[in-house]
Amino acid sequence: MNLELSEEQAAARQLAKGFVDREITPHAAAWDRAERVDRSIVKKLGEVGFLGLTVPEEYGGSGGGHLAYALVTEELGRGDSAVRGIVSVSLGLVAKTIAAWGDEEQKRRWLPPLTSGEAIGCFGLTEPGTGSDAGNLATRAVRDGDSYVVNGTKMFITNGTWADVVLLFARTGDAPGHKGVSAFLVPTDTPGLERREIHGKLGLRGQATAELVLQDVRVPADAMLAPEGKGFSVAMSALAKGRMSVAAGCVGIAQAALDAAVGYATQREQFGRTIAHHQLVQELITDIAVDVDAARLLTWRVADLIDRGEPFVTEASKAKLFASEAAVRAANNALQVFGGYGYIDEYPVGKLLRDARVMTLYEGTSQIQKLVIGRALTGVSAF
Repeated sequence: MNLELSEEQAAARQLAKGFVDREITPHAAAWDRAERVDRSIVKKLGEVGFLGLTVPEEYGGSGGGHLAYALVTEELGRGDSAVRGIVSVSLGLVAKTIAAWGDEEQKRRWLPPLTSGEAIGCFGLTEPGTGSDAGNLATRAVRDGDSYVVNGTKMFITNGTWADVVLLFARTGDAPGHKGVSAFLVPTDTPGLERREIHGKLGLRGQATAELVLQDVRVPADAMLAPEGKGFSVAMSALAKGRMSVAAGCVGIAQAALDAAVGYATQREQFGRTIAHHQLVQELITDIAVDVDAARLLTWRVADLIDRGEPFVTEASKAKLFASEAAVRAANNALQVFGGYGYIDEYPVGKLLRDARVMTLYEGTSQIQKLVIGRALTGVSAF
């Protein structure tokens, strides 16, 4: 792997940096306090091409490789992880999955509005009783003529109250575990689908997170994505690439923590000189910097493997595991550099710590990533 970015990749990174500094960073604290990101950001993300990265241009996408996507996602994570989540889910989990698994009609219907920002997608997998145990979901879709009737509940759904379409996973057969799961593309205005926004979150407060309740929701059979019974494969393929996106966002959080810590340490004076002169403060900053570089390189490796068509699932778990835990350490160390000022929301590091903490939980907890990696190394499943 050549670690020198191409002109196209460097341009994507610079475009994202400018966009974040102009459109996101100045508003991040206010959005966090209000528990609501300004929805106009979605259209702006579409206009600049960030919602179409890696999607073929014939379907309205902006093309490009996964390293460019990771670079953009990192910058969005540096600005506000709540905004990064909009892109990671609507593009990374929904649009890219439609591009990979959808038939021609599904691609033509959904990809242009999703990549332009005219529509938003959400990923309906997690349920109140099934988080890590995704193969044991309870939502059921029963065939009725040319339709399926769906009943169930989904929980912690990013973009849930904003989304125009749900990539929904439901049990369609009597086969046990993941073998009976299928995937559907369900418009959110379908009768019987209720969305309830979740408030009071520790982090990602500006993000529209929801509970979805489905009561006799009738879905046409042609809304099924991929063959019946292949839904778990659809979900796992989406999450494998999604873990790279989360890892990249975590690199952004850690980078923001590093920038904040260095900036504060070189300005704040104690004992007659800036605190950057103190060795233990330098140690905190050094630990952040090493975590940033290590997490970034692990993430870039995944992007490179995907772009070259090589296996990447285990490497994605390694990147997601390390980067998410590193983001928590980085934000915590940055807060320590700030001292008491880090504990109030006038400064950014408290928000970084709150946003980082959930990264070790969603799209596969740190413990699940360890099981994935351990199984790959030993050939023995812990499930």
